[in-house]
Parts: sequence; C-alpha cells; structure tokens
Amino acid sequence: MISHPSKILRLILGDQLNINHTWFKNVEPSVSYVMMEIRSETDYVNHHIQKVLGIFASMRNFADLLRSKGHHVIYIKLNDANNLQQFDLNIKELIHQHSFEKFEYLLPDEYRVDQHLKSLCKNINIPSEAFDTEHFYTSRTELKEFFKGKKTYLMESFYRYMRKKHLVLVDDQLQPLMGKWNFDADNREKLPKNHKPIAPLSFDNNVEEIYHEILNANIECIGSVQANNFLWPINREQALQLLNFFTEHCLALFGTYQDAMTPHEWSLYHSRLSFALNIKLISPKEVVDAAIAKYYSAPEQIEYHQLEGFVRQIIGWREYMRGIYWAQMPGYADLNFFNHNRALPSWFWTGNTKMNCLKHSIQQSLQYSYAHHIQRLMITGNFALLAGIHPDEIDQWYLGIYIDAFEWVEITNTRGMSQFADAGIVGTKPYVSSSSYINKMSSYCGTCYYNHKEKTSEKSCPFNSLYWNFYHQHEKKLSKNPRIGMMYKVWDKMPQEQKTAILNRSQCCLENLDNL
Repeated sequence: MISHPSKILRLILGDQLNINHTWFKNVEPSVSYVMMEIRSETDYVNHHIQKVLGIFASMRNFADLLRSKGHHVIYIKLNDANNLQQFDLNIKELIHQHSFEKFEYLLPDEYRVDQHLKSLCKNINIPSEAFDTEHFYTSRTELKEFFKGKKTYLMESFYRYMRKKHLVLVDDQLQPLMGKWNFDADNREKLPKNHKPIAPLSFDNNVEEIYHEILNANIECIGSVQANNFLWPINREQALQLLNFFTEHCLALFGTYQDAMTPHEWSLYHSRLSFALNIKLISPKEVVDAAIAKYYSAPEQIEYHQLEGFVRQIIGWREYMRGIYWAQMPGYADLNFFNHNRALPSWFWTGNTKMNCLKHSIQQSLQYSYAHHIQRLMITGNFALLAGIHPDEIDQWYLGIYIDAFEWVEITNTRGMSQFADAGIVGTKPYVSSSSYINKMSSYCGTCYYNHKEKTSEKSCPFNSLYWNFYHQHEKKLSKNPRIGMMYKVWDKMPQEQKTAILNRSQCCLENLDNL
C-alpha cells in the first residue's frame, strides 16, 4: 500500500516573516500555509495606524514571496466574508473544510498568543506540533537557565556570556576586544548646536488599498500616516537596504549620539531596524555581522565604541529582554512595585502639553510611530513614573503607539526598566531624572514654557518637583538602594522650607496633570 503524506496546515503569524526558516527550504505539495489579518490582533490594544499597515503590508508581501517560490498559501484578508477574526476559529474552519490531518505553527513571541494556540491544539482532533522561529540567538528558556539560583538577572553578565558563546568581538581566549566589555561611558554626548545628521532613509511604499480596508473595518487607531508614501520597510529587500544605510552612514556616530535628543530631528543616527527585526524580515545575527563587517572594512572611520554600543543593543539588551519575558510571564504583567494608580494624562494621545520635551516626543511618536530609546525611557517613561501612572496604562500606550512594539520586548522595557514596577528584576534602580538630565542631553528646554532651572515657581519645570516628590514618597522602598543613596543625602540636607515648597509644587502638578 502506498503511503500518502499527511495534509499539513502551517500557521505563519504577522511577526514571523523569516524567509530563511527551514520550513521554506523545500516546496512540499502536502503543506498549506495560512496567514490571516484578524480583529483579535488589531483590537487588543489601540494601535498606531502605521503599525497595523506595516504588519499587514509585510504579511501580504511575504505571502506573495512564498507563492512565487511555489508554496501554497491561504491568505485571509481583514474584510473577507469568511474571516472569523480569531486564530482558533479560522484554523478550525480550515481543518474542517480541507480535511487537514496535522496542524503546525511557529512558537509565538507573545505569551497571549502562545496560550491561545496551545488551547487551540487541545481542542482539535488532529495532531499538532510547534517549531522554533529560528530567529533569535537564544532559546526561550536560556536566560532563565543561565541565572538559575541567582536573585538578580544582571544584563552585563548575560551580555558577556552571549559574546563568548557566539564569538562576538572576543579574542582567541574569549576576552573582549579592546580590553573591556562595555564602552557605554563613551556614548553619551549631546548633539552639537549646528550639527546636521544625514537625512534618514525612508521608503515610498503605497499602502492605500490596505489603509482603506482598515478604515472600512472601523478599526480604532491612533497616529497619522501617508498611505501613498509609507516610510517603513515592508519586505526583506527594503530591510536589507535600511541595514546597509545604517552601517554606511550612521554607525560611525551611532554610539556618540545615541542618547541625544532634539526637536529638529526624529531619527538621528539610530538604525530604526527594530520593526524589520521584530517581524523577522531580517535576523539579529545578520544585523550584528553587518555592523562588525563594516567596522573591519573601515576601522579608520568607525571607532570601536560606536560598534560595541550597537552590538550590545542587539545581542545584549534585545535577547536579555526576551529572556526576562519568558522567565517571568504571566505574573510580570501584574507587577506594580510602587502601587501607582493614576491615569495617563489626556495629552499622551495628542502631544498637546506645554512641556516641550514631552510635546515633541509624543507628537513625533504620533507622526512616525517611532521614538528612540532615550525619548521613551527618559522623557515619556520618566514622566509617567514620576507622575505615578498605573503600569497597565503605560504598557498599553507603548504597545500601541510604536511600530516595533510587541509585548515580549515592550513590557520588559516599560514595566521593568522604565517604570521599575518589577522591583528591580530588569533595572538596578528607577530611571528617573529632573530637568537637568533632559537639558544636558537635548535642546528641548531652551524654548520651553517652563523654566528648567526652577523647582517651586508656577512656571518651574514639573520634572523638578515631581522628581523630589517621587523619592520622598517612596523613601521606605528606595532609601537602601546603594545606587541612589546619594539623592536621599541631598534631599535630607535641604531646608524644610524648601522641601515643603517643592512638595507643594509637585502636588499642584499631580492635581493638574491634564493641564501641564
């Protein structure tokens, strides 16, 4: 008797567009791939319109690429009459209609989807199997295993382990090139007044058809878009072009100005590869290898600290944050160390605030679905922490507004590093600052309505009084932290009259958040 191969249905998620995956090496007539645009994914948070467009456009391009290679693809568009708008419902219907005999999927990066697909597999009467996405340097559990038995998950330790394991920027004895592991101290300069960065590479993708489909579906989105001139990469070729542009034109100054902020530039020397990376159009290894290759091809043009700072973002922080996510979920999503409970000010959705740094960072985010890491950490995140905003509100805002935000990387950065809601799993201290840091690293303060030098007047920068109020309110939880003990010494030495004035100003700000 001749044995026929089983009819297999394979699911590809919108952030699993890795054409180099083993699945796609050979065309198998018995295999059908399914991709779907569904409301359960567009509606679980209020997304930026560019994020939805970018994912859908990339998915459609990927489906066309698979078909061009001979694979059979079932593609369910958002407004198709047969779209049941959930993974499980659509898959059950396809199994029923086409008599598939096995269901396969790639491991999702988000806990929510992971649980959904596990539940689906228990409720279908055919075998199922999950496969690795073959994207990350690490497995889901590698970080947890690395830190087994340890109370803290120190990123620097993990970063050094990754460098040695993958032979990245190490010598034959697995020691760091240039004598030390971390050159972060060299990467903290403000953008000079008359310095003009190269114009960022953008694309002119026409996604008007998808845009109108989203409008017709009445999906609630935030932000703006030029649908006939969509600037983000939506296929592998464009992602590789952006990578090449970064290594050619931006890497040489990436580290120096990676923390700098200005209202006149939205991209500076950042790679903006995170969207392409997070939907897997390109791999982290490709990105790291390309940066290292460029350094060695032009060592006279690129200082080593520029390269190391970029490599650390990819092989260090990105893999570290994913490892934390899978080590700590689902409980991580409920952590609220400071018991903060305020709602986000309404201007987080418009940028209509008199605080120049927040106005620019938020309006830039609404225009481009993008802000770089210091804008996210030390402007919007810093303010939210000082103002006592509930971490749930912060998570939903960050997850929605940024094109590169997927929960596995968003929640560990916001609830962890930004809001310290995890009590120090990710960061060793809360990342808060007064206006002095913002003024040091940006050109926001000079033209602001508020005076960055004042703490107590009606026009004093709210960051100043909120900063000291934060430490005052949480002294029991923070005073023994060795990294911030100095701030309590400064606070203790202040005259009581000054303390009272600062706390009164902070209370006024907190009672009028929507009007700041």
